[in-house]
Amino acid sequence: MIHELLLALSGYPGTIFTWNKRTGLQVSQDLPFLHPSETSVLNRLCKLGSDYIRFTEFIEQHTGHVHPQEHHSSQPSQTGLHGIYLRAFCTGLDSMLQPYRQALLDLEQEFLGDPHLTISHVNYKLDQFQLLFPSVMVVVETIKSQKIHGCQILETVYKHSCGGLPPVRMALEKILAVCHGVMYKQLAAWMLHGLLLDQSEEFFVKQGPSAGGAAANQEEEEEDLGLGGLSGKQLRELQDLRLIEEENMLAPSLQQFSLRTEMLPSYIPIRVAEKILFVGESVQMFENHNHSPSTAGSILKHQEDMFAAELHRLKQQTLFSLVDFENLIDRIRSTVAEHLWTLMVEEADLLEQLKIIKDFYLLGRGELYQVFIDLAQHMLKTPPTAVTEHDVNVAFQQAAHKVLLDDDNLLPLLHLTVDYQGKDGKDASLPREGATPPQDTSPREVPPTGWAALGLTYKVQWPLHILFTPAVLEKYNVVFRYLLSVRRVQSQLQHCWALQMQRKHLKSSQTDAVKWRLRNHMAFLIDNLQYYLQVDVLESQFSQLLQQINSTRDFESIRLAHDHFLSNLLAQSFILLKLASYTGSCQCRMLIFMFSLA
Repeated sequence: MIHELLLALSGYPGTIFTWNKRTGLQVSQDLPFLHPSETSVLNRLCKLGSDYIRFTEFIEQHTGHVHPQEHHSSQPSQTGLHGIYLRAFCTGLDSMLQPYRQALLDLEQEFLGDPHLTISHVNYKLDQFQLLFPSVMVVVETIKSQKIHGCQILETVYKHSCGGLPPVRMALEKILAVCHGVMYKQLAAWMLHGLLLDQSEEFFVKQGPSAGGAAANQEEEEEDLGLGGLSGKQLRELQDLRLIEEENMLAPSLQQFSLRTEMLPSYIPIRVAEKILFVGESVQMFENHNHSPSTAGSILKHQEDMFAAELHRLKQQTLFSLVDFENLIDRIRSTVAEHLWTLMVEEADLLEQLKIIKDFYLLGRGELYQVFIDLAQHMLKTPPTAVTEHDVNVAFQQAAHKVLLDDDNLLPLLHLTVDYQGKDGKDASLPREGATPPQDTSPREVPPTGWAALGLTYKVQWPLHILFTPAVLEKYNVVFRYLLSVRRVQSQLQHCWALQMQRKHLKSSQTDAVKWRLRNHMAFLIDNLQYYLQVDVLESQFSQLLQQINSTRDFESIRLAHDHFLSNLLAQSFILLKLASYTGSCQCRMLIFMFSLA
């Protein structure tokens, strides 16, 4: 009977120890020579055998690496579970069962040497597994019942390994170490070569935008938050400058990747995951870019082998060390960020590009736009047509020549766009969902004027496109339209003053005095607003941006500083405030009304 017991505990039941799918392994009830106490001990041992059989069934079902047994179903997995992390878990689970198999072999050798050993000896030898198997079975059942997938398996095993039973903790830590081996291989492919090897969507980095914003409540988006007329949707746009991702790229760009936060284990902070995402995106950009092949492999400064060896060393560790892990990630990130800083600031002349952005998007070349407003006024004061965009660009070129802006390399990169289909158009040039609408557009203005449909595009050269993304350029376009509307109103008020000066020798009426005071008050408001925008906001924020760029050698710090610069422009210029937009529209109407009186 002892040999029958050892066979049953090995997963091969017989007539004395029977197997039932529901109740598991049990001692046969019709054995009169067994004392009830012996039956109790044998059934206690049978629980180990039941767990072992279920373990082997689970391993065989998902890997096929265990020899099939007669009572097993050798069909493929029917639970819907799959993936390399599950196979790694099964590999670790199989290695955890090896001491149990060895204990059964040792018991068989002992019983062959001494046939007088009792069942209590078997119970004593296998007692170390009485706590281990049920605890590990809870993990297996959790994975099966909840269909745990990918890196979520790491989280499940980690949580169950934090208990107070040393055998259970040590066994689950060994299983977790095997699963971590898969994660380190994916990390090495992603961070060192820019390859996202994730066919089953198991990794915490994915291709495509994050889906977190899609679940936002529409009512919350439109609700006024009490911040000077700022709505929830506008506040989210202000905080996330990369919300708008257009399919129609202005320049060669990165494929968009994001974090799959539900797959991220809790013991890996989100800050570390974001560094991993940044490194992989940057490396992939260099690997896929064929414009300058000499720099494609140098973003890690030819330290790929060293970093791969470091990742392999972490993979060999039994316990996961967040300190060692984050230190290595920081070193890789610092190497990439410093190289990008050198490439962007020194080779691509980022400061000059920012000056171009300031000159054209932020109206730094005021004399250019003053001439352009005079030339394009008759074209854009009416609803746009299909030829308006061409005419406007001709006027823009003429304005550039008049102010002696004859940069043959710069002007071809700039192009004014006019959406002549208006707000209801489906043209590709319209901002994608989530973009802030043109500030001059009002629900009452149907169709909009040409000024309301005006936009500016800039062909950003590689590798500056990773900083000036389509989302960022769209935000610059919002500021551009707003500043241009202020400049237009100021120009019209100055023209109105010139008309008043021409008529000052004529006899004036009380109505003329009212119009003069109105123009004077409006000019006072617009002149001070213009001074505030150009000096207190634009110049101040731009000088802070340049100072931050010159004080670091880290690309991520530059990107963060640029994001803060742009968000501060939007906030301090009152662009996102509903009241500001409405007031600007009213001022334009008041000015038109005043001209009609004149």
